[in-house]
Amino acid sequence: MVMSLGLTLACLLGASNVHAQSPAIPEQTTEQVAQVSTDTQQKIAALTAMIEDDVNSLAQSQGEIKAIAEYRIKNKTLELRGLIDELINAENIDYTFVTPLVQSQLTFLDKVSHYLNEDIVRLKNSITNSSNDEAILLQVSEREFQRDHYLKAELQTINWAEKVNIDVANIKQRLRERLIIRADKLQSLVTYTQQELQQAVADATSAGKDISADQKLRVTNLKERLKQNSTSLTIAAELLDQLEIDTAHIKQTLFSVSGDITQDVLNFNVASSLIEEWMSVAKNQALDNGPSVTFKIVVFSLILFLSSLVAKVVTRIATKAVSSSKLKFSQLLQDFFISLSSKAIFAIGLLVALSQLGFELGPLLAGFGIAGVIIGFALQDTLSNFASGMMILIYRPFDVGDLINAAGVTGRVSHMSLVSTTIKTLDNQRLIIPNNKIWGDTINNITAEHQRRVDLVFGISYSDNIEHAETILKDIVEQHPKVQATPEPIVKLHTLGESSVDFIVRPWVKPDDYWDVYWDITRAVKMRFDAEGISIPFPQRDVHIYQK
Repeated sequence: MVMSLGLTLACLLGASNVHAQSPAIPEQTTEQVAQVSTDTQQKIAALTAMIEDDVNSLAQSQGEIKAIAEYRIKNKTLELRGLIDELINAENIDYTFVTPLVQSQLTFLDKVSHYLNEDIVRLKNSITNSSNDEAILLQVSEREFQRDHYLKAELQTINWAEKVNIDVANIKQRLRERLIIRADKLQSLVTYTQQELQQAVADATSAGKDISADQKLRVTNLKERLKQNSTSLTIAAELLDQLEIDTAHIKQTLFSVSGDITQDVLNFNVASSLIEEWMSVAKNQALDNGPSVTFKIVVFSLILFLSSLVAKVVTRIATKAVSSSKLKFSQLLQDFFISLSSKAIFAIGLLVALSQLGFELGPLLAGFGIAGVIIGFALQDTLSNFASGMMILIYRPFDVGDLINAAGVTGRVSHMSLVSTTIKTLDNQRLIIPNNKIWGDTINNITAEHQRRVDLVFGISYSDNIEHAETILKDIVEQHPKVQATPEPIVKLHTLGESSVDFIVRPWVKPDDYWDVYWDITRAVKMRFDAEGISIPFPQRDVHIYQK
């Protein structure tokens, strides 16, 4: 049954003059031969029967029914070849069983090649210079794309044959010659299709809104044809590499089409060819367009240089303007306007410079607008910080150098951008906080006012003299050099606590003197109370014990 597979397929695929011949079985040593399992033999027999049945249906099939039959033949053949490959790679191959399978595959693949050739010739003969030609050419490309699968299978089968000592030198040489011719044709076809695609894209771009359906279809078909032809050329190069044929020129063509630098492409021959080609193009471009390009580059550099000078001058003017403005801009707002003015001038200069190089500013600005929308959706959190930064600049809740408490952090503002605010904490840590965290929380500007009240509480014993203690507290507050006379400091008996009589002491100081006054007064009160015999009680309770 296995031997009849190749012959049956040969007949059904169009080889009417092929005569059945029993394949010669190579001699094998007397070494122990591995037996093929009954299950494997049954699978091979079943797959053979199914392939024969599908091949029989090809002659009466058309359209999609024919495509389905070809699809089944391809898949079942793959499964059959998988079983053969396992047998070939097994130890102590049974030549009497494997050799006919390899012979039948060689015959089958030869007839598949003839079958595809006849179909491709039929398709090419149906071209009549009509609008349907694009679809026919695409079908031809698809057929060539399908041939790649069987070419790889043919080389694998030749390797099988060599492993089981079948003489396939002539078949291998014919395959080598076919692949060289095929690669040459595909190379020309790829280059031609690429040029046609470039022209089709240029025509479609020129048509703009008036582009026709035929133009769109042509671009789509050419893209698909270029993809299939490039893939076929890649496979042809891989097979030729396995047959030890130089493929540097093929890979150079593939690189020029796809721009994909793979490990295979990066060899000396390909790299040297590409470098020579690029150097030649660069030389011709330099000779033809060198003077004009050089002049444009000089003008471009000169405009950028002048833009940077103008930006520096504008920065100085903006600095003087915002610092002397009657609006009394905050330091943050001053820095913002100064930075914005210089960057805006340089951006305008850059656009003018680009226009001198031939860039169209209209499409470029439109592209920036579209990119801005896309970036806006992608960077929503960043834009939220930007908006919060603008609100902080406009409403000025704090300025550089202010001591603030915001977003759970206390420290001095050292720097601010439109995205974040840098705060240096009291223990000299630098924290960078997103602006939306600050604007969305309570902002406590500790140093915004010129005066700040220090709130202190001191307790004395119930047995101590209240007036004497009050006099001591007033004396300490009034004698401190950093306590301001206006508003007048407050020293009052505040509460009668559980263990002490509490006084409140509230002097007014400059914000920068807050902690100095707080610590100094606390220390002075303790020392004076001790010297004057006034006690500062600690919490205590009276415990009464009753005994019965």
